Amino acid sequence: MQASNTALVLGVTGGIGGETARQLAAAGWAVKAMSRRSGMVPENNHGITWLRGDAMNRHDVEIAAQGCEVIVHAVNPPGYKNWQTLVLPMLENTIAAAQKYGAMIVLPGTLYNYGPDAFPLLTEENSQNPLTRKGLIRRQMEQRLRDFADDGGRVLIVRAGDFFGPMAGHSWFSQGMVKGGRRVTSVVVPNLPGVGHQWAFLPDVARTMVQLLERRQQLDPFATFHMSGHWDDDGRQLAEAVCRVVKRHTGTAPKMTRFPWWLIRLLAPFQQTLREILEMRYLWRQPVRLSNQRLTALLGEEPHTPLDQAVEQTLRGLGCLKD
Repeated sequence: MQASNTALVLGVTGGIGGETARQLAAAGWAVKAMSRRSGMVPENNHGITWLRGDAMNRHDVEIAAQGCEVIVHAVNPPGYKNWQTLVLPMLENTIAAAQKYGAMIVLPGTLYNYGPDAFPLLTEENSQNPLTRKGLIRRQMEQRLRDFADDGGRVLIVRAGDFFGPMAGHSWFSQGMVKGGRRVTSVVVPNLPGVGHQWAFLPDVARTMVQLLERRQQLDPFATFHMSGHWDDDGRQLAEAVCRVVKRHTGTAPKMTRFPWWLIRLLAPFQQTLREILEMRYLWRQPVRLSNQRLTALLGEEPHTPLDQAVEQTLRGLGCLKD
């Protein structure tokens, strides 16, 4: 990778944005990171150039994107809030900047785009018929990017399961299964018993994006790839890995408990975030798996960290393991 390659990462303070920025920099890219909060610059910035700006401000995005070949659009409203008013305007600003400078847009994809008619195995060709508000917005995002590609732009979408990792930000693992900064005494399992779930280790996702960008000249103008990540075939394997890792470090395995969906349902009428979480429950009640055949046909193999190693790195990053 040549050092002249330059990328702008939007959403760098989130899990996938931050990890992608670090791995692009490690691969020799010149990386710009834009954040609304100037105080978010880390002590070790990995050679990343930090800029102050707001993804809701088109001028800020265009200034930051000047000279960039790639814009990683990893920005999302925190939690599940305000998607209707923020998500699409932010994407339009990224598209405007990409059009102005001829940059490729990279989007981390989600499972929200799909409804039950596409389950249980998702390929890149499956129709997107979401039943939720989040899913409809994500489908609109990808349709808008397809329009951009049809108009001469270039887009790369990498779709993966639920994220976990050392810097996972807002994620089911770090906010639902365990609590960051605390010793792990219990692990919460969101699935219905026996229902498989798709997980993705953030460093593997970022590494996949970097490897695809190395081959970007070979890609279609609108290129989508699915990652298989870590498939938890009975909904307990990730939690059991947490128990193994914690027991190796402390001598005591945490207990596994069920996620209190009954409480979410009870409180949802009074809290927007809980309403949105409840709406996405269908992804925990039936198995949904991603096929990575297209990805492995191009790369040969998918970047994949063994589960226990990935869990240990995640727990260390979250401050849950004390040596």
